[in-house]
Amino acid sequence: MPRLAKDDGLDKFQRYRASRKARGMKLLRVWVPDPLAPGFKAEAERQARLLRGAPEETEALDVIEALTEWGPDSE
Repeated sequence: MPRLAKDDGLDKFQRYRASRKARGMKLLRVWVPDPLAPGFKAEAERQARLLRGAPEETEALDVIEALTEWGPDSE
């Protein structure tokens, strides 16, 4: 049985965003490179070659590793 719409004047997306905001979250929209775009793979490989062996490589890998381990249970 479908849930009845609330009579609060909000559509379901506004209600969803409001509930997330109430939980301390903030909506963030960003444009990111499309991995399916022509030239993406070549550019990613070019940047990886530039980084390989550089001191920043370790820092970048540490950040990636920390982000993959981060989550609600990590605190």
